[in-house]
Formats: sequence, C-alpha cells, structure tokens
Amino acid sequence: MSLILKRFFGVALLLAGVGTAYSQSKELSSTGVLLDRVAAIVNDGIVLRSDVESQMAVISARIQEQGQQLPPRNILRQQVLERLVLQELQMQRADRLGLQVPDETVNQALAEVAERNKIKFSDLPAALEQQGLDYREYRDDVRREMTQSMLRQRDVLARVYVSPREVDQCIAKRKASPEADREFNLSHILVAVPSSSTEQQVAERTARAQGVYERARNHEDFAQLAITYSDSGTALEGGALGWRKASQLPSFVADLVPTMQAGDVTEPIRTPSGLHIFKVLELRGAQTPALVSQVHVRHILMKPNEVEDDQTVRQKLVQIRERVLKGESFEAIASVTSEDPGSAASGGDLGWTGPGSFVPDFEKQVEALQDDQISEPFKSQYGWHIVQMLGRRTYDASEDVTRNRCVAQLREARADEETELWLRRLRDEAFVEYRM
Repeated sequence: MSLILKRFFGVALLLAGVGTAYSQSKELSSTGVLLDRVAAIVNDGIVLRSDVESQMAVISARIQEQGQQLPPRNILRQQVLERLVLQELQMQRADRLGLQVPDETVNQALAEVAERNKIKFSDLPAALEQQGLDYREYRDDVRREMTQSMLRQRDVLARVYVSPREVDQCIAKRKASPEADREFNLSHILVAVPSSSTEQQVAERTARAQGVYERARNHEDFAQLAITYSDSGTALEGGALGWRKASQLPSFVADLVPTMQAGDVTEPIRTPSGLHIFKVLELRGAQTPALVSQVHVRHILMKPNEVEDDQTVRQKLVQIRERVLKGESFEAIASVTSEDPGSAASGGDLGWTGPGSFVPDFEKQVEALQDDQISEPFKSQYGWHIVQMLGRRTYDASEDVTRNRCVAQLREARADEETELWLRRLRDEAFVEYRM
C-alpha cells in the first residue's frame, strides 16, 4: 500500500543527556550519550544531522527505484541540507506571521489520504507503521506542508496580479491556436545567480549553466543533472515539473516550449532568479469541449432565532409554499421574506449553476426536483429553505472554462518565477551557519 501524500521533512527532538548533576561551570561528563548533532544553524533555529541523514536515505531509495544513478554523497547531502534550510526558514516566517493549521484541517487531509488508499481513518496509524512511518511524525509533516502552502499563498500567490487585458489576450491566443491545450511533460534545472553576485560570480554561474546545457543536449540523464546541479526546489525530484499546458508555462518560456519536440532542451534562459534549462519529456493533445449540466433554481431562506425555533420557521415555509401553489408569486414573496442577502433582491433567483455549487443538503433537494416543482421545507447549515426548479440545461462552458484557466494559468506561470525569487530572498536575508 502506498500512501499518496508527499512527505516533507520532520523535525526530530533535539539532544538529551544522561549523567549526574553538575554545576554550570563543570564540563559535561564523558559518560553522556550523544543523540544528535546540529547540521546547520538557521537564524534562531537549527537543522539536525538526523534529519539530513533520514531524508538522504528516503531520497536515495526513491532515486534508485526510478533506475537513476545516485549523485556523489556529498552533493546529495548539500542538496538535502539546503532544502531543509529553506523549509526551516519558511516555518520560522510562518511562525512570526502567526500562521497555523487547525487540527480539524489536518484531520481532513489525513482522512482524504486514508480514503484514497481505501482504508478507514482509524486504520491509518497502523498502515503507516507497516511502512515504517510514525503516525505522529507523519501528521507533523502534513501540518508542516500545509503551513508552507498557506505561507506561499500569502507571500507569493496573493501578490501575483493578472490584468484583465492579459486575460483577454490569453483567451484570444487560445482561440487563434487550437493547439493551445497541448500539454508538455517538463523537467527543469535552475542555476541560481544571487542579485549580490560579482561579475566574476555571474560568469562562473553562466559557465556552469552552459556546461549543464551541453551535457543535457548530448543526451546525458537530465534528472541526474538536476539532482546534481539544480538550485531549484524540484532538484531532488530530478527537476520534474509534471504536465503543463502551454498557457501554464513560466512566462519566459511560454513562446519557446510549444515549438519544441519531445527530447528537446532549451539553452540557458536568464531571469532575475538565475539561469533556467528546460527539457520536454513528452507531449499530449488538447482536451474536449467542456459540457456541463446546469440547473436554474430560486429559493427562500429563513433562519431560526431566539424568538422562532426550527418548528416555527418550518411551519412558516409550509404556509409560504401553499400560497405559491395557489398562485402567489414566489419571486415577490422571496424578495420580502427571504433572509439570503445574496438572492433576496432578485426574488430568490440563484441563476444557472453547475454541480458542486451548493452545500450537500441543498444539492440533494435540487437533484430530486422536476421542472417548476417546489420542495418541501428542508434544513441546511444556513437555515430552512424551500426551493423551486426553474429549468435544466446542458451548457457549453468552454468559454467560461477558458477564461478561468487563463486566469489560473497566468497566475501559475508568474508564480513559479516569483516563488524562486521569494525563496532566494528568504535565504539571502537569513543567517545560516553550516556545521557539516
């Protein structure tokens, strides 16, 4: 059984000592037991050697499973250590900002892991133990990953702006190019060039990137080159970026990659974060039009309060339903009685909506209705409702999907580069002292 969730790097307990009590002026007894060492000091935090060694073991096993050659041990150790330093910096920043992932959110994520692996949530600890994983550490890793995602959302994604003009240009480009939905399986190498680099350092990094490019162009294993030489966060995954549509590509290669074939490698591309090399591993075709089933409904919402309990509110809705069935206007009644601020002004009209638009209790009632039928009063998390079905249709949502995709893809393309710059800034502004 393979648990489908990327496992980040746990933080072990620090040191413990054994021995008799001594005054602070005395040296530690030679009988003390050394449990761990510090691999790096990161601002006011640390990275432990045990973390580095355990992650090296995990990554080495994965690389060997993929049939790739392991890089020299000192290079792999440096890559792992640098990644752990960056993760420690992110967690320190999240702590300063007060970002916390509630237990309920972690439980939900773990429940989804259990569901994907077709086991009960209560059986997850035992399943992890069978794979040699401690449940508490695994849970901490999940929380850490989610915290880092929240931090990236706040510091990077929330600040990525996409203008309406850019979206319109993206839509026009996709309409003019039916192949815009082609997808590319990409790998990537970044040779970072810090903003504070001297001319000599820039020249050295440029020469390094050019050497890596020449080796990649001559069909040397790209994943191995990425593990050994890349400064990107994907280095230890062999530089894998996965499948990307043309419109999801980083903006600085958006016009270049679509002209490439499987196996092609780009020359080093300079950006503020450094020199980038991309390889196209595979290609696949466009998607079919997006046809969705939609419903058009309107509703009246009433909420219990200190004066009117559930039964009183339900009875009011029973009477309103009877009035509508006798010919009164649903729209007129909704506009003066509904407590839904979003739809009351439009007579309770919720417009055309697709699957998943409503909470489960509401959606279940809607699915059971025929045209013009009005439901019996029912309760959701928002209060009591009656809902009327106005119509159903199959809608070609291709244009809506295209616009939404353009917004998301433009943001993602810009976010890749912004994330690299953000991580470099965190690293450059930090105090880091290596101890191994």
